[in-house]
Amino acid sequence: MIDDVSAEFIQSAVDDLRAARLVSRARRQPPAVRFPSPEALTQAVRDLSAALYPRRLGGFRGEAEQEDSFVIARLAHGLDLLRQEIDAEIAYWQMESAAPFDDDHASTLIRHFAATLADIRASIDSDIDAAFIGDPAARSVDEILVSYPGAIATLHHRIAHELHKLGAAIVARSISELANARTGIDIHPGATIGPRFFIDHGTGVVIGETAIIGSNVRLYQHVTLGARSPLWDASTGPRERYARHPIVEDDVVIYAGATILGRVTIGRGSTIGGNVWLLDDVPPECVVVQPGAIRLRNAEADALGDALARTRSPVRRMAS
Repeated sequence: MIDDVSAEFIQSAVDDLRAARLVSRARRQPPAVRFPSPEALTQAVRDLSAALYPRRLGGFRGEAEQEDSFVIARLAHGLDLLRQEIDAEIAYWQMESAAPFDDDHASTLIRHFAATLADIRASIDSDIDAAFIGDPAARSVDEILVSYPGAIATLHHRIAHELHKLGAAIVARSISELANARTGIDIHPGATIGPRFFIDHGTGVVIGETAIIGSNVRLYQHVTLGARSPLWDASTGPRERYARHPIVEDDVVIYAGATILGRVTIGRGSTIGGNVWLLDDVPPECVVVQPGAIRLRNAEADALGDALARTRSPVRRMAS
């Protein structure tokens, strides 16, 4: 129960929030009737994953002749949820559009998306195969599919990318964020990624909207394929705005912590070492590494130890 004093504070907060909403809406636009729901999209992705992999991700345990019926049920539910959320996005964009959208726009988009599901499955299969080949710790492809962060993130990306291409930008971005929240891997749905893509470990990987990644590419944790031109710079041209992330050609390996910024090209078959900061093109079949660590001995090591000791905060004693 809320006592009278607490109720007064809550009412004051409610009044302040109402005022803040009105100020915000006056600066922007009227609120959409309904915005795409992360919770509904989470369930839609679960349903689509079950339809793509009935036994491994869907939990199907029936006979083979019953499998299609299971897929029909999960796919119908997932696509209907997806249609509703795309409908909400269209209503949002309608407030910005001078011309009306067709009434069946969301349904048309869903039909086009459904036609890509077999290709999505083939791409995910190729990613899992690449992970199995690339990671000697993997005991089976099924282990990779159900538990590897990279596989989870790329499954979400394969779905989100097709929706992004069809124009459902907010729904696609929301699906990519579901993967980011779960795995720590942030792939913009606009990024173009070829087959046999493997992210090992994965936490902290960032892949920007206009990145293009070829086939058989492997990334490790904390790799950034990012942009370097601030969009608030008035001198920014179309190339910097619409082609601002790296191109990674086939058969490239990029090790942990590498940061690659701008529309640079990493040539086919190259290897980028850990913690490299890269702003320029790399020719094919190159190895790029940072300078090796310096070993300190004797007096130099003692001097560094003394310097570090002087920067430590003094130990605080508890009062007796």
